[in-house]
Amino acid sequence: MLLQATNISKSYGVQSVLSNITMQIQERDRIGLVGVNGAGKSTFLQIISGEMSYDSGDIFKSKETRIGYLAQNSGLDTNKSIWDEMRDVFSSLIAVEAELRELEKTMSNPDLLAESKRYEETMNRYAQRSEWFREQGGYEIETRIRSILHGMGFGGISPETIVNTLSGGQKTRLALAKMLLLQPDLLMLDEPTNHLDIPTLTWLEDYLRSYPGAILVVSHDRYFLDAMVTAIYEIERNGSRRYTGNYSRFVETKAAEYEIQYKQFEKQQDEISRMEQFVQRNIVRASTTKRAQSRRKALERMDRIDKPLGDLKRASFSFEVEQATGKDVLQVSEIAVAFHSAKRLFQNVSFQLSRGDTAALIGPNGIGKSTILKVLTEQLLPNHGSFKWGANVKIGYYDQEQGTLNPQAAVLDEVWNAYPHLEEARIRTVLGNFLFSGEDVFKKISALSGGEKARVALAKLMLQNANVLILDEPTNHLDIYSKEVLEASLLDYEGTLLFISHDRYFLNKMAERILELSPQGVAAYLGNYDDYVEKKLEIAEMQLEHAITAAKKAGIATVEKTSDYETDKLAKREERSKQRKLDQLEQDIAKTEAEVSELENELTQSGVYNDYLLVQEKNASIELKKSQLQHYYAEWEILLEN
Repeated sequence: MLLQATNISKSYGVQSVLSNITMQIQERDRIGLVGVNGAGKSTFLQIISGEMSYDSGDIFKSKETRIGYLAQNSGLDTNKSIWDEMRDVFSSLIAVEAELRELEKTMSNPDLLAESKRYEETMNRYAQRSEWFREQGGYEIETRIRSILHGMGFGGISPETIVNTLSGGQKTRLALAKMLLLQPDLLMLDEPTNHLDIPTLTWLEDYLRSYPGAILVVSHDRYFLDAMVTAIYEIERNGSRRYTGNYSRFVETKAAEYEIQYKQFEKQQDEISRMEQFVQRNIVRASTTKRAQSRRKALERMDRIDKPLGDLKRASFSFEVEQATGKDVLQVSEIAVAFHSAKRLFQNVSFQLSRGDTAALIGPNGIGKSTILKVLTEQLLPNHGSFKWGANVKIGYYDQEQGTLNPQAAVLDEVWNAYPHLEEARIRTVLGNFLFSGEDVFKKISALSGGEKARVALAKLMLQNANVLILDEPTNHLDIYSKEVLEASLLDYEGTLLFISHDRYFLNKMAERILELSPQGVAAYLGNYDDYVEKKLEIAEMQLEHAITAAKKAGIATVEKTSDYETDKLAKREERSKQRKLDQLEQDIAKTEAEVSELENELTQSGVYNDYLLVQEKNASIELKKSQLQHYYAEWEILLEN
């Protein structure tokens, strides 16, 4: 075991943040820590990393366990170059390398041969240090640095670039790259997917899957959690609970458990009601008073089941349309944009939107996605090309930087100033739906968290009743639960939607068409993000097949290449099939576990355990379900190992 935290509690004054939080982390664990914004997730990471004190509880870890903690948005601050900052990770190896060079100089001196004892000592020292240097990966330093810098999106940036000249997002990515090079036994990451585009996210997931240590990650990226973790700890109402599986399985298990608990509560309430009615009817009758007294005692002895608390209060809103647009909503033709140079950021951008379309604009960071939205909302002029909006179009625009919010305004005034014709009661009701109540409405915008600012911007957008929504990274800063509310409201939206997002879970749920932006223009793909990825793989396979066919026609021997291609194609098909089987098995396991739990709880009810035949029937059902579970788990483990 790498680390164990037991009954950790933390308060700020009278406000409890964490209460009796317990967590065990084993070698190579992959754990996701989830909860609403403000639940105490970052506080818990700071506590177990030693950066913050705690009021009570115990933390145990071995002296040898190296913990690496990367806080949210914690970028590097140094005047060193990117390359030198990364090399600092290997300072002990670099020192040994310098010693080896000095030993080599000494060994090349002819005078050393005359001193046999010194010669032998030097040779032995060189052999020992060389072996240690090799075992510690000294010959792979440059390869590792270049590989991680490339994967983290620094392939196109000179390694001699000074770190302090980078943007905030780049500094954060570089801090993550350095942490990956340090390779601690326990890697703790707080929102590592912020500032990462989709290609970098995909690379990071692949890298972390084979990471040799344990990983504890706080993330609102559900796709990342599904791909990465094998256990979820949820912090809710100051306490914690562990669930086996990835994020999707956690959601299913939690919902199933709540349903079972609520059914048990309702059954007991019905039983209590019947018993109380029996007592009231029969307590005064001489012939039945003993039975009534017996029932009353049974009621007093009964272990009452508390009503399940269910989910915490969530934001609640919907986007409505005042007037429908015409059938043709937007026509974009050959748009190009350039900044401060003759080189264009992108060109030949053409696409169209019809009424009711939901399209996602994707592409790497810096390609110009936000620029296109600013052109379409007339905040920027294109250098070439044109666009035309259709009839009755009313645009609602969401800026990921929340640049439309006044930092000095109070929350109430910020929304009311945008809609002065509405009554204060209506504004307060809307803000209440976005979780601003009581004194919260008088907070200054500048004092709000990123998630709170996002909710204010969404409240203003909702009141606009626009029939076309243009959203730039709408899920940034939102916790998982707020994202789910946003998804539900947008799925019910009857207007036209164009959005940018690197949230692949959101893309899968929302997108009906993917628009991939490159410097040469836009390529359109029908379907959601997973459909897009599959289509890109098919296109790559077809291109390779065409290249092989062309080579054959040209008389080039391609037997080996064809064999490799067919093998690769088959392997990819098998991997997709395996993933589908794993997903189905995880659903079956969650469902069967819930059924076993329900049957076991039924055995505790007096109406069951007093009936011998019914007990036998329930036990037989439980054994059958457990046998099914063993079969499912065995199949699941075989699939994971292969």
